[in-house]
Amino acid sequence: MTTTYPPPPATLEVTAVLQALADPVRLNLVRQLREADNAIACGRFETSVAKSTLSHHFKILREAGVIATYRDGGNAFNVLRTNEMNAAFPGLLDSILP
Repeated sequence: MTTTYPPPPATLEVTAVLQALADPVRLNLVRQLREADNAIACGRFETSVAKSTLSHHFKILREAGVIATYRDGGNAFNVLRTNEMNAAFPGLLDSILP
């Protein structure tokens, strides 16, 4: 299993996180991750955007530190970095994803 490591919580920047979450598609992806019990494979998200566009949205979320992506076999899985986000920005996720 290979993990793509996002920035550690100390380097998370509120402007980058807010810009990443400002897009409706990315906000929907984060909402789905928050509601999921486990990581979600890239191809399992409910969205109407093309696969290449979806990859771009995942990249923006990863670079902002909102999600982490890891590979297991031939699949890429995404997880919301809830603990790290709450440590860096207490209440942010709760306020934007009631």
